[in-house]
Amino acid sequence: MKPSLLLSASLAGALAHGAAAYAQTSSSALEDVIVVTGKSRSRMTVNETAPDFTPDAGPDAAGIIARLPGAAAIDNGALSGQVQYRGLYGDRLNIRVDGQNFASGGPNMMDPPLHYAPAPLVGLIVVDRGVSPVRNGPGLAGGVNAEFKRIDFTDSSEARLGYDVTALGRTVGESYAVGGVAGASNETYRVNILGSYEKGDDVQFPGGVIGSSSHKRAVYGASAGVKLGDQEFGIDLRRQKTGPTGNPPFPMDIRFFETDFARATWNGDLGGIKIESAFSIADVDHAMNNFDLRPTPPDPMRYRETLAAARTLHGKLAFVVPAAGGDLRLGVDMEDADKDVTITNPNNANFFINSLPDVQMQRKGVFAEWTGASGWLNAELGVRADRHDASAGEASLGPALPMMPAMLANAFNAADRNWEKTTVDGVMRLWTEEAHGVSWRFTLARKARAPGYVERFSWLPTPASGGLADGNVYVGDLGLKAETAWITEAGADLRGERFYLRPTVFYRRIDYYVQGVPLDDTVGVIDTPQEMVASMNGDATPLRFANVDAELYGVDMDGGVVLTDHFRLDGVVSYVRGKRRDIDDNLYRIAPPHASLAATYEQAIWSVSAETVLIADQNKVSATNSEQATDGYALLNLTGEIDLADGVSLSAGVTNLFDKDYRQHLAGYNRVAGSDVAIGERIPGNGRGAFVRIHMTR
Repeated sequence: MKPSLLLSASLAGALAHGAAAYAQTSSSALEDVIVVTGKSRSRMTVNETAPDFTPDAGPDAAGIIARLPGAAAIDNGALSGQVQYRGLYGDRLNIRVDGQNFASGGPNMMDPPLHYAPAPLVGLIVVDRGVSPVRNGPGLAGGVNAEFKRIDFTDSSEARLGYDVTALGRTVGESYAVGGVAGASNETYRVNILGSYEKGDDVQFPGGVIGSSSHKRAVYGASAGVKLGDQEFGIDLRRQKTGPTGNPPFPMDIRFFETDFARATWNGDLGGIKIESAFSIADVDHAMNNFDLRPTPPDPMRYRETLAAARTLHGKLAFVVPAAGGDLRLGVDMEDADKDVTITNPNNANFFINSLPDVQMQRKGVFAEWTGASGWLNAELGVRADRHDASAGEASLGPALPMMPAMLANAFNAADRNWEKTTVDGVMRLWTEEAHGVSWRFTLARKARAPGYVERFSWLPTPASGGLADGNVYVGDLGLKAETAWITEAGADLRGERFYLRPTVFYRRIDYYVQGVPLDDTVGVIDTPQEMVASMNGDATPLRFANVDAELYGVDMDGGVVLTDHFRLDGVVSYVRGKRRDIDDNLYRIAPPHASLAATYEQAIWSVSAETVLIADQNKVSATNSEQATDGYALLNLTGEIDLADGVSLSAGVTNLFDKDYRQHLAGYNRVAGSDVAIGERIPGNGRGAFVRIHMTR
């Protein structure tokens, strides 16, 4: 397969890195590749053109992925952003960090996977177009893998020292970030250390300051590998410490995340059979509270701190053999996640609630995938089956709790808290070889998702919702079924000597979609223990996670044109519609139609870019979730970059040049008192900000 046109090249400022490339590659029918810095460690071929600059995306990696067709960013806090892809988000996406799957540490997903991908350390982001292949595990939508920088193997026996370091400062929140990797390698060995540190104060917007929006994060670790003939072994170790970090849409802020990662890999060839294997562990300790970063409650009995922990074991083994003119991959994988959540009051030792007690989520999978070609038609055909087992321990609570929570705990403990199910996924992705500047794409898939632990085991009505941030109180449902989606999409990749265009249309029909619904038929009438407890928590109309019928459809595209030898235009357009099929309502938190257009002027060692971002009104909102409509807006961003020396570049830019006051539809509603944002008002976007970044590599 031939490499195809680079879609855009440098992402100056985005992900706080130096010269970057975002390219369609030989796997371009299946993946979007964002080369932040360095080279992909996969076997893709990237056909680069001159740099294309984007504005600074902030400390959260979700911001840069949001620039792709069909993607958007959900803003739950400076380090808690989630990716939405064609209307789906959360654990419906198969998101990995350096190839590692793991569970979030908290019940509100304050640490989604990309929380563990600090900007100074990320070298490459690969996004599956449309759906994720079965070899990467289950998931309803596309997949994302954020790969860290690395001092990779060389072609020489002589040791070579290398580094890749970035330093960046922003006026927004007076934040800064510094980090990178340094090490040595030759053709047999590689080793590097890595580290980063980021810190920022509360963020400004045209109306003042967003309370409780500061952040603090540090990462350190090491990576090593060895090649022995046809065998390659690797090990990666990291520790991340997230300090006090604000989450305005949630009732609490991050006090800390202390997380350890370890991953070992073996890839090789035995008698013509390729072997791919990996085993990893992630161990998360987490605390969040409502009194460190935000104003303290006036009543000492209203102080709350939640302690949570999650440990994930993940393993994968696959064999790749030639078959029918292509490659057949046969494999097994597993994931074992243990979680526990306890709510406390630090002023009262007798106040504690084990709201998600000793939860165990286990999955064992088997898959087969064939990739090959027949003449002009390329295909990826895959099927997988997964056995899911979920259980919870007995809920407990302290003597300071009133009778109603105790009644709910007793009912939960008396119920059957075990669930098991086998799900089946199938994926067919077809694409043609390029002919006369056109390559056609078609995908048909059946995908499934097991409900999350918050959706199933939340016996106590609380605002914990897996990151929905809609201001509602939720309870779980032990009887939830697995989501099942039928997915189809079609598109084309067109390119000429001076243009490219990639349109795609898609449709997803989802049965048993998990969504909040009214607890009972008497909405507003407090006649159940759940409603009584929810009313004590400030919401007399709690929602219950339930299976509903849904559909999502839309169109997205990106394209560009070279106008002169030094001037070009690049743009992205995305539209998605999400609806309930069982009632007349819309799905919650669906991105509004949006587009961007960037004009870039470039010379040999410098370039400048002006980008317009257009966001439409979103009035197709969920009545069930009491979702507020939002107005559209337009932003202008400026970016520039210059190469100062070999391996040294300087970037700078201004975001939201005209200091526009706007509300992001995918941001939550403010829960912080004393902020310049009113309680219950949607979180505003950042005001005008400047950034400067220097990137050094060898």
